[in-house]
Amino acid sequence: MANGIRDRVAIVGMGCSRFGERWSDNAEDLMLEALSEALTDAGIERNKIEAAWLGVCLEENNVGKTAGPLAQGLRLPYIAVTRVENACATGTEALRGAVYAVASGAYDIALALGVEKLKDTGYGGLPVRTRGVVADLWLPNASAPGAFAQLASAYQAKYGVSYDDLKQAMAHVSVKSHDNAALNPKAHLRNKITIDDVLKAPTVAEPLGLYDCSGVSDGAACAIVTTPEIARELGKRDIVTVKSLQLAVSNGEEAQFSNWDGASVRTAEVAAAKAYREAGIADPREALDLIEVHDCFSITELVLMENLGLSDPGRAPFDILEGRYDRNGKIPCQVDGGLKCFGHPIGASGLRMVYEVYQQILGRAGERQLPKADIGLTQNLGGHPHQNVCAISIIGRLGA
Repeated sequence: MANGIRDRVAIVGMGCSRFGERWSDNAEDLMLEALSEALTDAGIERNKIEAAWLGVCLEENNVGKTAGPLAQGLRLPYIAVTRVENACATGTEALRGAVYAVASGAYDIALALGVEKLKDTGYGGLPVRTRGVVADLWLPNASAPGAFAQLASAYQAKYGVSYDDLKQAMAHVSVKSHDNAALNPKAHLRNKITIDDVLKAPTVAEPLGLYDCSGVSDGAACAIVTTPEIARELGKRDIVTVKSLQLAVSNGEEAQFSNWDGASVRTAEVAAAKAYREAGIADPREALDLIEVHDCFSITELVLMENLGLSDPGRAPFDILEGRYDRNGKIPCQVDGGLKCFGHPIGASGLRMVYEVYQQILGRAGERQLPKADIGLTQNLGGHPHQNVCAISIIGRLGA
């Protein structure tokens, strides 16, 4: 009977490029920037890597459809390399492949790397191309802000939250991310903003304004994983392990049936329950020291606080306004700035989240270091509220 992967795989090295508008760098430059940091952290040469997983979402833009760009760009030594894609959960999907490979005993040391090069496409947001009659039929003129604005409207209607309270809570989410990113030298957006800035910003899709939306970035992030035993052989004393990796994908019920009220992300509820069970967490509100979630829009972060079991239903706006998820709050959220401000190169975002938790656990987060960081959760969401993939990872100190 399956018993999960808790503490069976250790992360021995991580790297993350600076995110942003990297006009003068190509995808290979970004990958090398991340890998160089990870190899130094792990204390190994690249010829020790036995297999690798490359996460790229929009492969047509500056990277390519196969795993070749990773093997060629980093001169990996003729090893097995697999390219994966799972919308905005692509980075976590790459990590899942590498972690499962080590947990299975197939390899001793594996690499997961995610990258995206989006800022020189001549397009303001995510590049859009037709994918045939099915996608065009089901998503005519769909936009991410429009889809998540509907999540906000449904949430407000279900719980009777006033428009002003919801807007204030969403504004707090955005201001918090900007404050945190100001302390992060690798973040894309490091400018501080005010509540007034958010509330007076142009509307993108009611009730979402400009500052309620994350942008996209160029960037790469990676992890080198192995067994705890090999980690000790490499001289690691403070060992960080994977407690859980879970994935849930919409099966069509939210989009095609009437039993979903539109006010939650159902996949997040399912994946979170499985992740907590695999990690042996009975009460996430007490167990988790920090979280990194998919704040593609401020309303997404707000709703996810409930779907992850961290706020009671209908209470997330008020928990946010009370500072529960601030850097000095009960459960710090987006300490690195999140998608909103660290940036969102789609293939790298899942690994970037893990990078921040890893840095916090090892006490390397500089000005944004938390006083206590033993275990943390990351959550990716790819797609729209009604049809998506949700990936969750929980990592922490060995034995925590």
